[in-house]
Amino acid sequence: MHGATWVEQAFNLACGLLLLTAVGALWRRETSALIPILTVQGGALTAIAVMLAAGHPDGGQAVLVAVVVGLLKVVIIPLLLRRVHRLVRNARETRPLVNVATSLLAAAGLCLLAYAAARPLVAVAESPTARATPVGLSLVLIGFFLAATRHRAISQIVGLLLIDNGIAATAFLATDGVPLIVELGVCADLVLAVLVLQVLTARMVHTFGDGDLDDLRELHD
Repeated sequence: MHGATWVEQAFNLACGLLLLTAVGALWRRETSALIPILTVQGGALTAIAVMLAAGHPDGGQAVLVAVVVGLLKVVIIPLLLRRVHRLVRNARETRPLVNVATSLLAAAGLCLLAYAAARPLVAVAESPTARATPVGLSLVLIGFFLAATRHRAISQIVGLLLIDNGIAATAFLATDGVPLIVELGVCADLVLAVLVLQVLTARMVHTFGDGDLDDLRELHD
């Protein structure tokens, strides 16, 4: 009984960290602060995968999925983002489309929207983990909001990674884990996308001396 309570509390803590780090990404303007925030979020997602793997019928495959998620979200992606960050001279988001206070209010509204959208699923969910599906949907919406309201390339990359974390969290929570081959395919696509964005950022910095995507407007005829 006490063991089940401890696992449930750890699961709730991990879900809370997912939401807290997503809101923290909206709160901080320094792009250098976004990388550790995303790393902590990756650790929380890995913890959820590990806890689900512990009770999964196919424990070996589920543990392997959790290991792959941990390596990608906590090690590989943060290292790639740090390489991108070293290319950018001005590491602060000085001209976001929405200020911090409004962004936090928008995050609250997006969380409410996610919970409202997932209400039918939560109402019929038999698994306790499936009832936490709105957390993953909230991450997806906040990631879209972050990517749409920031100018700098690395900030928009973080927004896309938030979306991916939200999709992964939704898949884990709704299905009690995803097949290994699916997770490997998603991981490969995500690493490739970040590598491509790293190359594009390096080209932008070399051409314009900055990582602000608004500078691309100078390329029009």
